[in-house]
Amino acid sequence: MIIDKVKEILVAKFGDEAIIGEELNQKQPSLIIKPEFIAEVCLTLRDHPETWFDFLSCLSGVDYGVEQKKFGVIYHLSSIIKNHQIVLKTFKENDRALNQLPVFKSISAIYKAAEWHEREAFDLFGIYFENHPDLRRILLPDDWEGYPLRKDYQTAENYHQIKIDF
Repeated sequence: MIIDKVKEILVAKFGDEAIIGEELNQKQPSLIIKPEFIAEVCLTLRDHPETWFDFLSCLSGVDYGVEQKKFGVIYHLSSIIKNHQIVLKTFKENDRALNQLPVFKSISAIYKAAEWHEREAFDLFGIYFENHPDLRRILLPDDWEGYPLRKDYQTAENYHQIKIDF
């Protein structure tokens, strides 16, 4: 099973520091990675000859809810050549203030496709990606206030004096 090989590789490189949990009883087993290690873990898994995760198929932002006060990022990595996949998750606690966005390391230098995925997570959840080359809104106008996929988002009634009617 690829997850066992990945754990072995990461423990050999980072010790017990990088992996803080695992979710094995799911359709897609995942490893929970300490946020400060996520970029190094992705680079290691991309370049290691036994894993060769050369493709970031998805990166998603997550709001765990107002009560939990935490945000996360989920990474789906694939190896086209070796035909295997893995899911990595990371999260941080955050007070939800719009002037204190949750900050994660960008992996856009490792996977070029992450530039677009990270911009979407920024635009919709307010997750800031440190060292991203062009972090700005991708779906909403630049002057949009708030982050619509947050659980505590209040839908605007008007935008530039145009009524928003759902």
